[in-house]
Amino acid sequence: MKHQRTLTRRTAASAAVAAAFLAGPLVPANADSAAHREPAPVTADAANELASTLAGDLKDDMAGAYYEAGSRKLVVNVLGEPAAEKVRRAGAEPRIVQHSLARLDAVRKDLGAKAVPGTARAVDHRLNRVVVTADSTVKGAALADLRERVAAQDGKAVFKQVQGEFTPFAAGGDAIWRGDGARCSLGLNVIRNGLPYFLTAGHCAELFDRWSTTRNGRTVGVTAASDFPGDDHALVRYTARVDHRSRVNLYNGTTRAITRAADPIVGQRVWRSGSTTGVRSGDVQALDVSVTYAQGTVDGLIQTDVCAEPGDSGGPLFSDATIHGLTSGGSGNCRSGGVTFYQPAAEALREHGVRLG
Repeated sequence: MKHQRTLTRRTAASAAVAAAFLAGPLVPANADSAAHREPAPVTADAANELASTLAGDLKDDMAGAYYEAGSRKLVVNVLGEPAAEKVRRAGAEPRIVQHSLARLDAVRKDLGAKAVPGTARAVDHRLNRVVVTADSTVKGAALADLRERVAAQDGKAVFKQVQGEFTPFAAGGDAIWRGDGARCSLGLNVIRNGLPYFLTAGHCAELFDRWSTTRNGRTVGVTAASDFPGDDHALVRYTARVDHRSRVNLYNGTTRAITRAADPIVGQRVWRSGSTTGVRSGDVQALDVSVTYAQGTVDGLIQTDVCAEPGDSGGPLFSDATIHGLTSGGSGNCRSGGVTFYQPAAEALREHGVRLG
C-alpha cells in the first residue's frame, strides 16, 4: 500500500502543485507564435484532468500546475520552449520556470530531515520554490537554525511564519463522540464487503475505539483501523443500523450526495463540513505537504485557507459531489482565519479497501 501511495504522490506532484502564497510573473514562451492564444476557460475538474494528461506527456519537462479560478485557466510550469508549445496546443497557459520538480522535491526532503514540531514543507509551484512554514511555537535556536537551513538552499526555498500552533484538531460533517467524551466529525460513510463503515481522522481514533452520536450515548461504531502519525485517517465499523449513504451535512437542513473521491488542484475552491463550525469555504494552497505536529510528521496532506476549529477533525473537504480530504489539523480559527491540512480521501479509501456508499 505504501508503494502504491508513493506512486500516487509522485503523479500528484507532477500533475498539480503546491502552496499559493505569492504569485510569480508569467513568462510568455513565444509571444509571436500563432499558437499563442488565450486558452479557453475550463472547470477545476477539467483542469485537473488536463494537468494529469500533460504530466504523462511532458514527464520531467513539466514542473507542476495550478488553476486560476478567476480566469478559469490551467497554468502549467515547464522547463523550456518545446514543452511550452505542447502546453499551448493542449489548451493551457505555459509558464517557463527555473527549477524542476525533482530538484525542489529533493530540497523539501532535505529540509524535512531535521523537522521540528510546528513546521510544514511544501513545493510552491507559483513561486517555483519550496515554502517552509513555522508556527509561533518555533522560537530561539530552533527558529534560527530553520532560517539558516532555508537560506542555504541557494534561492530554492523561502521561509514563512504564521500565528497560532499547528495541532491536530482533536476532538466533517455530523458530530461523533469518543469513549472519553471528546468530539470529532464524521468524514464519510463507506462500504466494505457489503458492511457499513465511516472514515474519520486517525488522530481521533488513536486512543479510543468506541463511538457514539451523542456524548456518553450508546455505541454505534468501533474502530477497525487507524493510522497516525504518518497518515491521518481511521476506519470505523458501524455496530448500529444506520443510513450508510455517502452524504455531507451542509448545516442548512440539507445534505449533499458524494459520488466520487479525487485530489483537488491548487487554486480550486473547496468547502469543509465540521461539527464545530459547520460549512466553510476557501482555496487549495498546496498538495503533498509534510506537517510536523508534536505527535510526529504527517506526509502527503492537502493545504487550504479554509478555517477550522477543534471538533472539526475528520470532517470532509469537498467540492460539488467530490470528496477531497478529511480534516487533520492546522492553526488559527474561524474568527481570525488560519492554515488547515487534510488527509487525502482517495488515499484513505484505497488503503482501507472501501468504496462510497
